Amino acid sequence: MAGVSGVAGLGLDEGAIAPGAPEELAGPPHIEAPQPELSAMRPVARGERLSSMDVLRGFSLMGILVMNICDFAYGFNNYAYPLSTVKPVFSGPHWQINTAAWFLRWIFAEGKMRGLFSMLFGAGVILLTERALARGAGIKAADIFTRRNMWLVLIGMLHGYLIWSGDILFYYGTAALLFLFPFRNVRVKRLMWVAGIILFINSVLMFGGQYGAAYSAQKAAAKANARLAQHQTLTDDEVDSLKSWTNAQDRWRVPAKKKYEDIAAMQKGYWKAQGHEAKNVLLGELKGAYFGFGDWVGLMLLGMALYKNGFLPGRLSMKTYVWTAVIGLGLAWGVTGFGAYKAWAGHFDMFKTLIWMQAPYDVGRIAGALGNAALLLLLWKAGALKWLLGRFAAVGQMALSNYLLTSITMKVIYVWGPWHWYGYVEYYKIYYAVAGMWIFNMAFSTIWLRYFEFGPVEWAWRSLTYWKRQPMRIRTAGPTASTETVAA
Repeated sequence: MAGVSGVAGLGLDEGAIAPGAPEELAGPPHIEAPQPELSAMRPVARGERLSSMDVLRGFSLMGILVMNICDFAYGFNNYAYPLSTVKPVFSGPHWQINTAAWFLRWIFAEGKMRGLFSMLFGAGVILLTERALARGAGIKAADIFTRRNMWLVLIGMLHGYLIWSGDILFYYGTAALLFLFPFRNVRVKRLMWVAGIILFINSVLMFGGQYGAAYSAQKAAAKANARLAQHQTLTDDEVDSLKSWTNAQDRWRVPAKKKYEDIAAMQKGYWKAQGHEAKNVLLGELKGAYFGFGDWVGLMLLGMALYKNGFLPGRLSMKTYVWTAVIGLGLAWGVTGFGAYKAWAGHFDMFKTLIWMQAPYDVGRIAGALGNAALLLLLWKAGALKWLLGRFAAVGQMALSNYLLTSITMKVIYVWGPWHWYGYVEYYKIYYAVAGMWIFNMAFSTIWLRYFEFGPVEWAWRSLTYWKRQPMRIRTAGPTASTETVAA
């Protein structure tokens, strides 16, 4: 689940500051934003952004690393259930702190961060096209949208093959090109219905596919083993059934030989490591673009609806956000926490784990995503924790730069660097890297935005989208203008 894992569509081009936005998040009045060209074909200026959605985007982007760090440190086989690590997670001298970290990851973050991030991507489609049409861009709005997401697909492919196999940008760009544009004018109620149907079908297919395939393989293998016990010759189909069940078990708990082969391949330098993962990237892009779109498209359509009804921009009443936070987080934490306990208590039996964790997965992640958003928007509307929310907003404003920077940093730490930590680090210690990356993301984004209009990758992306070099440096009102960050 790659994670993970933010751009317009991840929402870089956003609307005017919402009424009542805290001044610290809206930007200091003594910095004069660049005067936009009087043209329909221009990107949104800095002063036009929605600070509420930058806060949500920055929070969810950083939160996604709580899950993705498992892929960076151990590989995808240990992403959700770290059952095949060299240093055991749920036994051994550190099992208590490791188990606590795993529970916290699932209860508070798993699915919920990427769920919110996907919603914001959908909201960004409305923002981008509405702004372009309001400026009189007409059919050129479709041109901007298409170019923007074609570049996003390319950036995602480069990210997947050259940096990290868990790329999400390719899938987001593909979903936008294939599905999102026609839904931009659909009414809120209909968007919610379509989103709900897609997410329900996706949930049934994901759980049914995994559980059904494993159950069928187990039953077929049991019949073949019964024939072997009677010294009967197996047919080719029965031999294949035994192999299928063995493969299913090996995917659940990776055999030692395969585990160490993967670790060895990832510790032989940049080109060997990327070559080792290239096949997974290719298969993921081929399969995911066709069979996994229900996962993110449903959430993106829901995000479109939540932007249109005022939820994501922070325009609803405080009471609405209070109830959404209480119900959403209560349901998400309860469902996910109970499921995680049942899986752990059952020693992560394949079938018990799928029943208790995969079956209610979408309930937990959607409720949690909405609850997290509501809680943050409550703080934003109340003007609380301005310093922290300001730094979230800075990260959100530079989401694409921070996403790629995080991937590069984690790959250097665990794979490309001289330390050879991939596969061998203690589970709870991987979250030290998460905390350090969060601090760097917030500090880097805050400082960078004191001097520049966009993040470095956002600047390149916008320039390519509009096929014109965009201004980078902030234009101040005069030589005495302060350089305080917009997010300070």
